[in-house]
Amino acid sequence: MSSVWLPCGDYHENYSQDQGWWQTSLIRFKMISLLAFVFVGCPWALPEGWHWIAYVLAGLGVVLFLVKIIADPPNLNGEWVLYPFVFALFLLYRLPDYYLSVMVMIGYYGMGALGVQLLIGYTGLITLGHAAFIAVGAYVSALMVLYFHWPQFILDAGLAYPISIVVAGVFAGLWSVLFGLPSAKVKGFYLILTTMAAQFITVDFILTQYVAQIGGRGQAFSLPPGTIKVGPWVIDSDVKIYFLMAFILTLMVAFVANLFRSRAGRAWVAIRDNDIAAETMGINIVQYKLLAFFVAGFLGGVTGAFWLSNTAALSPEHFPWFLSLWLVGVILIGGVGSIHGAILGALFMVILTESLQWSVIPLTDYYDEVADTLNPGQLKNILDWLVPKLLMDFAYIKDMVFGLAICAFLIFEPNGLSYRWWQTKNYFNLWPFSY
Repeated sequence: MSSVWLPCGDYHENYSQDQGWWQTSLIRFKMISLLAFVFVGCPWALPEGWHWIAYVLAGLGVVLFLVKIIADPPNLNGEWVLYPFVFALFLLYRLPDYYLSVMVMIGYYGMGALGVQLLIGYTGLITLGHAAFIAVGAYVSALMVLYFHWPQFILDAGLAYPISIVVAGVFAGLWSVLFGLPSAKVKGFYLILTTMAAQFITVDFILTQYVAQIGGRGQAFSLPPGTIKVGPWVIDSDVKIYFLMAFILTLMVAFVANLFRSRAGRAWVAIRDNDIAAETMGINIVQYKLLAFFVAGFLGGVTGAFWLSNTAALSPEHFPWFLSLWLVGVILIGGVGSIHGAILGALFMVILTESLQWSVIPLTDYYDEVADTLNPGQLKNILDWLVPKLLMDFAYIKDMVFGLAICAFLIFEPNGLSYRWWQTKNYFNLWPFSY
C-alpha cells in the first residue's frame, strides 16, 4: 500500500504506481526543486554580466503561468510552470566556499550512514565497525590511483579514479562479508563484538602496520594535485568536490531506495522484525544477512573512495573507531529504518558541531579583547582558565555534545528526525483535518 496521500478520487491500479517515487504534482515539484538547489543553487551562479538569463527565465515563468490560467483555468496542477522561477532564483546566488565544505561533510557522513542504516535499520544487524569498510575503500582506491599501471587511454580519459571507486566498493563489500560470517550463528551483543573486531583488525593492525607503509611513505599516502580526475575534470576545488559528492550521494540514495523496494529489501525487513518467522516463510536468512553486509560494505567502500577527493594525504587516523560510533549516532538522531534518517542525522550533527565551533572560537577572541578591562579577582581568574581551555578542549566538547544529543533524542524523540519530518508533511497534506 502506498504511503503517499493522494488527491481525492485518485487511486493506483497496479504495483508500479503504488511504489512510484513522485506520485503527485506537489511531490514532483518539491523533488525537482531540491535537485535544482543541490546541483545549481548551492555550487554555481551566473557571472555578474549574465544575470539577464535568470531574468529571462523568470519572464518565461510568468508567461507560462498566464497561459496555463487562460487555457485551463479549472486545473492548476501543472507544476511545470513554476520551474523557470525555481531555476531563475537558484542561478542568481551560490553558497560561499566555506558552506560548500560544510555541505561536503554532510554528504560524506550521509554516505557512510546509509550503509549503517541498511544493517541496523533495515536488517537488524548492529554494527560498530563500519569505519573499517570506509577505510578499506579509501585505501583500495588510493592504491589503484597511485600504484596501479593503467593503460594510457584510461589515464587520458580520466577513468582511473571512477574505476577505482567501483573496485573499492566491491573489495570493501567482500571484506565486510568476511566479518559478517559470524552473523550466521550469533546476533545481538556477540555480533557487535565481531564488527568491533573488524575495526581493530582492519584499521589498527592491517592498514596502520602494513598497508600505510607501502612506498616508504610512513603513515600517510600523499595525493599530489591532479591525482583525482573524473573525465576531463581535475577535482581540485571545493566546488568540484561538492559536485562529486552530490552526484555520488544521489546515486547511492537512488540505489538504496530501489533496493529496499526489491525482494532483498523486503527479506531484510522480515529478518529485522522476526528472523524465525522469516526463515519459516522460506527466506534464507544467512544468505540475506551476508548480502546485507556486502551491500553495506560496498556503500562504505564508495564513501571511502570519495574521501580521497577531499584530502591531500590519506592516513589511518582518518578512520578511528569513533567514526563508527558517530555513524550509529547519526542514524539514531535521524531515525532508524529510514533513508531520510541518514541524511537528516548527518545534516543535524554537522550543523550542530559547526554551530558549536562558531560559538566557542568567537568567545575566545572576544575575551582576549576585554580581558584587560576586567577587575582582578576570582571571576577573572576563573575566566582566564576557562576560556582558553574551551578552545583547547573543543574536540572533547564536541564529543560531549554528540553524546548529549543522542541521549536527548532517545528520551524526547526516539523515532528521530525522519519521524518528525513525516508528521510535518502529514500535517500539511491533511490540513485542515487532524487525521
